[in-house]
Amino acid sequence: MNLKGRDFLKLLDFSAEEIGYLIDLAADLKAKKKAGIAHRLCEGKNVALIFEKTSTRTRCSFEVAAYDLGMGVTYLDSHGSQIGKKETIADTARVLASMYDGIEYRGYGQSIVEELARYSKVPVWNGLTNEFHPTQILADFLTIKETFGKLKGVKLVYMGDARYNMGNSLMVGSAIMGLDFTIAAPEKYFPDKALVEKCLEIAKKSGASITLETDPMKATLGADVIYTDVWVSMGEPYEVWEERLSDLSPYAVTADIMKNAGDGVRFMHCLPAFHDLGTAIGKEIGEKFGKSYLEVSDEVFESEASIVFEEAENRMHTIKAVMLATI
Repeated sequence: MNLKGRDFLKLLDFSAEEIGYLIDLAADLKAKKKAGIAHRLCEGKNVALIFEKTSTRTRCSFEVAAYDLGMGVTYLDSHGSQIGKKETIADTARVLASMYDGIEYRGYGQSIVEELARYSKVPVWNGLTNEFHPTQILADFLTIKETFGKLKGVKLVYMGDARYNMGNSLMVGSAIMGLDFTIAAPEKYFPDKALVEKCLEIAKKSGASITLETDPMKATLGADVIYTDVWVSMGEPYEVWEERLSDLSPYAVTADIMKNAGDGVRFMHCLPAFHDLGTAIGKEIGEKFGKSYLEVSDEVFESEASIVFEEAENRMHTIKAVMLATI
């Protein structure tokens, strides 16, 4: 499988065979790291990481993965880069591509990372946009494969606001790789209709199923994996919090939801999670709205069914595979 020079912007750009190759490559690189086998296969290469939105897991994953591969790293946050401010996206792409062997972007619209890729002569990787989060899905699917021994036919249920990057990307990935994917949410939180139709077409070839369901108990019955994400992004006004909490509270992942799924169900979350009041934002929201958790209860988050930290670790292994395969 030759992916050298390819951008990694969204899973829709890749075949099931190519995605499967990246997952298998990540598993091999993970095994080497666990065994202490050096794999500095990109010695002398350098990558630029543009972070208009901060992240613990994505930054650490890219940096450690790059170091393991023998590469140098330059981190550019919203204050360290002039992208879109003093310098156009196209000019930024051409400048960085003249100095680096790969460029990561984490920020806002998908159009930004697509434009970076258009003007870059080196691979560009999507670390998260409003619309898609492809590196997270590779980590999720590696984790599911490690847990269940397969992807095809696994019933994956996503609960909550499915209109943005995680709902979109899990649906796309499931359609391509043959998972049975269900969204549990109020109708106004369903993904874009055009994307749903596209995924339904893809699912016909892979054997996947795509289901949109408003009843959380019906959606989670027999689930292998129950997945959720935060309901509101940082910086959004309290009016939005109030509306989302009112609309989405029935879709919180609780012990009752997990019990309804049945034995063997696993819980996943891309993190960070509001499962208790241990964070400043969690405490503030809890005090304002009288909640001890939001999208997932602490009981579920800390249970044996939770594989969120295995999932978090796998971000690094799968990101390493993407960089190695494309550089």
